[in-house]
Amino acid sequence: MIPFNKPFMTGRELWLIAQAHANGHLSGDGQFTKRSHAWLEQRTGARRALLTHSCTAALEMSALLLDLQPGDEVIMPSYTFVSTANAFVLRGAVPVFVDVREDTLNLDERLVEAAITPRTRAICVVHYAGVACEMDTLLDIAARHGLAIVEDAAQAIMSSYRGRPLGTIGDLGALSFHETKNIISGEGGALLCRDEHYAERSEILREKGTNRSRFFRGQVDKYTWVDVGSSFLPGEITAAFLCAQMEEADQITARRLAIWERYHAWAASYEAAGRLRRPVVPAHCTHNAHMYYLLLPSLEARTHFIHRLKEAGVQTVFHYIPLHSSPAGRTLGRTPAGMAITDDISERLVRLPLWVGVEEHIPAILEAADDALHHLA
Repeated sequence: MIPFNKPFMTGRELWLIAQAHANGHLSGDGQFTKRSHAWLEQRTGARRALLTHSCTAALEMSALLLDLQPGDEVIMPSYTFVSTANAFVLRGAVPVFVDVREDTLNLDERLVEAAITPRTRAICVVHYAGVACEMDTLLDIAARHGLAIVEDAAQAIMSSYRGRPLGTIGDLGALSFHETKNIISGEGGALLCRDEHYAERSEILREKGTNRSRFFRGQVDKYTWVDVGSSFLPGEITAAFLCAQMEEADQITARRLAIWERYHAWAASYEAAGRLRRPVVPAHCTHNAHMYYLLLPSLEARTHFIHRLKEAGVQTVFHYIPLHSSPAGRTLGRTPAGMAITDDISERLVRLPLWVGVEEHIPAILEAADDALHHLA
């Protein structure tokens, strides 16, 4: 079976993990964590970058930094991973689900303003497939209504919007280094702070609510409990693995983009014939080839496609079950308007295998896809 995903190793990961052990420091915030922070700040321009044990943790830190209170509302898409909502629900906030655009499958910025109420505190955007939301419009809406913007950039490392790295355009950003992402550490994530406003407090929240980081910088003579918080740090083994990936980030991205382009070229004739729809990447967005998806004509067509490829030894998968229609989403969230596009695309979207090393299998994948599409005719 050609898997949907296979974690890529550069060859330096185990060496750097051994170095972490030799340094005598395997808990959080050692040499490799600091190296990762510096890389992220240099590559994204974030005022502060902090590794976390997951993107979920970075989103939970965002909710804490915004001081969300029970009943506060956060606008977000429904076509996203559960962590996007859960991070805010844990603070007692209400996720308010808004439909997505038909082209990029991102939060439809034209529908956001109508969902704002006196209880709205933030907009959480999700850059689906590493393609940016329309951030200029969303920033304008947020400024006029006094709202914060959190970027769920889990899929978007190395992507940009009008030249600005994703995760650093809103007030706070969350990245993922889960094994299914482009640059990985097994589990892992990062919080990005655009400016100093949240930077100092983010360190405190991440360190169990203590000013430990200030102590180690010599800014206080002892550290103590000063705020709410939790243990959001990853260990040095995770950070060392991630450092090896960061060293090869440009090469990894280039190889993924080449795979993406092969799929895109193959699918062009089918799209022209009205058999499927390819991903849309606006000209002002630079994406990272996080995934390659197809939108097939119907749920039945997608089910058939996945089954035929499985029979041919190729694993393909669909993506999210919309949060607004999930049991928890109906109970904990609010859906003020129709979700026609979200409901539609969630039943038709299928993702093809995309990982560094899959190149040798692409002829077999495309042959199986051709066969499946032929039988759908």
